[in-house]
Amino acid sequence: MALAMILLALAGVAWAQPAYDLLLRGGHVIDPRNKISGRRDVAIRNGRIAEVAASIDPARAARVIDVSGLYVVPGIIDIHVHCYAGTGERNSYAGDNSVYPDGFSFRAGVTTMVDAGGAGWRNFADFKDRIIDRSRTRVLAFVNIVGHGMRGGKFEQNLADMEAKPTAEAALRYKDLIVGIKSAHYEGPEWTPIENAVEAGSIANVPVMIDFGRNRPERPLHDLILKKLRPGDIYTHVYSGLRNEIDDDRRANPALFEARKRGVIFDVGHGGGSFLWRVAVPLMQQGFPPDSISTDLHIGSMNGGMKDMLNVMSKFLAMGMSLDDVIARSTWNPARLIRREELGHLSVGAVADVAVLRLLKGDFGFLDIGGTRLRGSQKLECEMTLRDGKIVYSLNGLGAPEFR
Repeated sequence: MALAMILLALAGVAWAQPAYDLLLRGGHVIDPRNKISGRRDVAIRNGRIAEVAASIDPARAARVIDVSGLYVVPGIIDIHVHCYAGTGERNSYAGDNSVYPDGFSFRAGVTTMVDAGGAGWRNFADFKDRIIDRSRTRVLAFVNIVGHGMRGGKFEQNLADMEAKPTAEAALRYKDLIVGIKSAHYEGPEWTPIENAVEAGSIANVPVMIDFGRNRPERPLHDLILKKLRPGDIYTHVYSGLRNEIDDDRRANPALFEARKRGVIFDVGHGGGSFLWRVAVPLMQQGFPPDSISTDLHIGSMNGGMKDMLNVMSKFLAMGMSLDDVIARSTWNPARLIRREELGHLSVGAVADVAVLRLLKGDFGFLDIGGTRLRGSQKLECEMTLRDGKIVYSLNGLGAPEFR
């Protein structure tokens, strides 16, 4: 009898335990992978999505946060940032031109950042120790085809340091962190950086991301995207206007559409010098939206027209893209492009990286890199960010106990 009483008591304690650690209640969920766009409750347990349903009993959760009137989306993935900071190297994206991830991620709803080539195979271990291992933000990387990474000047023009084999070996050694190969900033006429990056990508079975610099007659854009790049490779800075993306009459380069049919990916990479309204608006009007929205965050872009990920996303709202499409190009699309399909969605069992966003209505102005303003009536703001099911940013303290 005593044993039976003890078992009944233990069963009662187990029954009384909340099924969920946290319940986000009453928000509008946008989850492109699962084709959800509507009011849903989202329950979280042990850092994972436990349930998404039209209604979940709040009594089943240890903590309930009312997110009515807000949008609940997967944690945002920014696949083009520069965050190899802290080396002390001046005028270098493997140094002072980069930013620390945690200061710029969560407040914009970003839970995953991908460093775009700051480190090469020679200094990737330092980048891992200095940034990846010490950040609360999930940091992944494109490793630079230049062995010394994006250290500027003579380093990025040194063809002898652009070796496919050691770069591929680094990508394979750190395959849980390196999502692709980056080529950028080369000013010469040779195709060597592109060809070696693609070779490294083929060996490691990862995509390449290309910052093509300014257009040169010896290596035109159409040859890059129609002949050199493979399906799944990424052309970034698509709205820069530096490489004949549009002609003088603002007509889209036909090669863009042909390359997209081939499977080439087109990324925003706004930055401090790669986004112009006179390029973006005509391309959008002619049916050429980006596959992924990204910031090209660094010290030269964060206080200019770019600002942060939500500001860049809001620019596409201002150009007429639907909110659902903007979210797709900032969550599930980039997750697929970098082949991290465990991210970017709110499926049951997925890591609970979540952004809670507010869509502000008003009269807003959005600057391009040339200082030209486009007006818009909507702007995204981050109310709360969760990383692995834990609140890492809360603008207004939703769900926090009130001071009395």
